[in-house]
Amino acid sequence: MQKDSKIYIAGHGGLVGSAILEELKQQGYKNLIFKTHSELDLTNQKSVADFFEKEKPEYVILAAAKAGGILANSTYRADFIYQNLMIECNVIHNAYLHKVKKLLFIASTTVYPKNAALPTSEKQMLSGDLEYTNKPYAIAKISGLMLCESYNLQYNTNFIAITPTNLYGNNDKFDLEKSHVLPGILRKMHLAKLLNEGKYEHLLNDLKLDSIEEAEIYLKQFGIDKNNVEIWGSGKPTREFLHSQDLANACLFIMNNIDFKDLKGDNAEIINTHLNIGPHKNITIKELAELIKKIVGFKGKLIFNSDRPDGAMQKFTDCSKIHSLGWKHKIELEEGIKMLYEWYLKQSNARC
Repeated sequence: MQKDSKIYIAGHGGLVGSAILEELKQQGYKNLIFKTHSELDLTNQKSVADFFEKEKPEYVILAAAKAGGILANSTYRADFIYQNLMIECNVIHNAYLHKVKKLLFIASTTVYPKNAALPTSEKQMLSGDLEYTNKPYAIAKISGLMLCESYNLQYNTNFIAITPTNLYGNNDKFDLEKSHVLPGILRKMHLAKLLNEGKYEHLLNDLKLDSIEEAEIYLKQFGIDKNNVEIWGSGKPTREFLHSQDLANACLFIMNNIDFKDLKGDNAEIINTHLNIGPHKNITIKELAELIKKIVGFKGKLIFNSDRPDGAMQKFTDCSKIHSLGWKHKIELEEGIKMLYEWYLKQSNARC
């Protein structure tokens, strides 16, 4: 990509898209296009078609998605599959119709079977049954991977798809119901710490509530009080975590250095041409919770509720493919969590 190339970032306001937008700006790219959801509904076929006809982007980074943690995935199953399928179909098809030079689609390692061999390589996609709790989301993301690969094979497009591990970073979702595991645990412990230390003004400001009694009742439903924080599941599942800044760096590396022809391999049957992106390091949820507890400074106890679902028990991704092409992560987990907590505190203090 040239510094004046016209680049469209779909989903620029989210965790991934905002990091990519910032990385593009820092690297000197100036001709950037982005629209809010109210300006452009990516699930609307005509709106997306009209947008591509008018703007004619040269490059597209598809970071827009409906995403969430175990509770959100289990509760909003129809929303997760429908909205993600519509976004992917509309953007990828119009990128083909309008001759976009390169598209990067960001999926997730949820595309892999729940009992995939570890470390999980790209070739294991569609080799077994998916984890039930996020199956609708995973099927939508698999469809996006297949769209990119199929358009490349039929129409000679240059659409690259990646499957990052669990992500965290600035502009993450901290909603106690809908967030991913890391920001969800971090906010739970921060709120418990405020309650424990009697910092009620900050607590009420964070929750946007009017009384401590109301706050305590609200927090109780999420297993939070001044002395305890409940964590869903046994704490035994393993996960990998990649900072959004590292992912953004990987995305620009791919856009500038990797094409579909580099991923096809020598086999007659071209399949699973996507790229895993991650740190190639995993941690149990219990270890993660203890690390966050230390960073936040919460003095209470962690209670692991085994009556709640664990999700997939083990995740450990083989990232040798992207490593062999020249990219590796830079931000280690403890440093990244400290960065995230500092960012969260700044946002909270700004609202006071």
